[in-house]
Amino acid sequence: MTNDDLNQRDLSVLWHPCTQMKDHEWLPLVPIKRGHGVWLYDFDGNRYIDAISSWWVNLFGHANPRINQALKQQLDELEHVILAGFSHKPVVELSERLVEITPEPLRRCFYADNGSSAVEVALKMSYHYWKNQGKPHKRHFITLSQSYHGETLGTLGVGDVALYKETYRPLLMEAITVPSPDCFNRESGESWEEYSRRQFQHMESALERHHADTAAVIVEPLVQCAAGMRMYHPVYLELLREACDRYGVHLIADEIAVGFGRTGTMFACEQAQIAPDFLCLSKGITAGYLPLAAVLTSEEVYQAFYDDYDTLRAFLHSHSYTGNPLACRAALATLDIFKQDQIISRNRQTADAMAKAVEHLADHPHVGEIRQTGMILAMEMVKDKATREPYPWQERRGLRVYQHALTREALLRPLGNVVYFMPPYVISEEQVKHLALVAEEGINLATAD
Repeated sequence: MTNDDLNQRDLSVLWHPCTQMKDHEWLPLVPIKRGHGVWLYDFDGNRYIDAISSWWVNLFGHANPRINQALKQQLDELEHVILAGFSHKPVVELSERLVEITPEPLRRCFYADNGSSAVEVALKMSYHYWKNQGKPHKRHFITLSQSYHGETLGTLGVGDVALYKETYRPLLMEAITVPSPDCFNRESGESWEEYSRRQFQHMESALERHHADTAAVIVEPLVQCAAGMRMYHPVYLELLREACDRYGVHLIADEIAVGFGRTGTMFACEQAQIAPDFLCLSKGITAGYLPLAAVLTSEEVYQAFYDDYDTLRAFLHSHSYTGNPLACRAALATLDIFKQDQIISRNRQTADAMAKAVEHLADHPHVGEIRQTGMILAMEMVKDKATREPYPWQERRGLRVYQHALTREALLRPLGNVVYFMPPYVISEEQVKHLALVAEEGINLATAD
């Protein structure tokens, strides 16, 4: 079989995610036959460094032998069982481990099967908590501009991606949106911390005005990934935790993309030394093997639902594959690798290598900013460096980088004009240097006219 063979079959039956399918009249799909480590191999013998971890999920490389072995063992024992009224060893062990590695007072784990569903759980759980407390009027949510929390209707309602909101607005609940602390917008000479503190005034004002009717504030800690890897200082989270406590509003931390070591610590909230009321996890939780999501919350929230059946205070949310044993076993193997291989400290060395490999691009006439938080590094292409005027989105300059990278053994998938690295943690320094070279070549091509 060749790439063309599979492409023809694919285009006759599939509708791909986040894709204008008409593009594939001229932009070939890349069929993947197998993966190993950071590499993906197609049917024609080409290979590509997976620089974006296959949509930010793969932590320890493709076909990781330790995770493979754990799944093979689990497959012979139990593939799935209903989690309502039943339990199993992998889900109990995983819950114990998650409680152990997350900050107090997070003591209870509720499972879903993808990131959007995890956020839906947190939104519903927060509102339902207040309802059980006799405050059903606390039903609104405060969110940041540029935020992304998923693509189900509830999560789109608390997100701020213009294309989604313009298309589906009639179907969405209205959130209270405040300006993001995105440090790309700071003044010349202003530090990340200073700007993040200044931007918090908007959140403070919103909480002061709306706290009586607000259930929760929801944020992506430190990095707004879908917005173009926009980043801010941990002090914003410190201020937010204190304000949520002061105003009696929950804090939901959506760490679906940034959890499990992406930002330099196991969880991004650690850098602010805070604990949210709800912590949403997915993506890297199984190192990219199987869909799984978890929402951790406190004993206080749990007890607000704990009552006799006829009070109808139970939490109403379920999915068929909730707490799937195979996914839980993959997650346990993932946590084992973190613990046994000292991944967090190793990641800091890799992050330093990433920074060093691209530092010279700070002087590029069409790179407006290089920004980095841990294992996430972004380079923003701009039309005018002095004013940071962006290229029109219709020019699709990031797509030019993507197309070039494929010819140079790399999978880079820019977010608009933002070229970023978010690789598996097993990437080598030499592979990082190669990605930097390919990115530079791509940016030169994309900004040549």
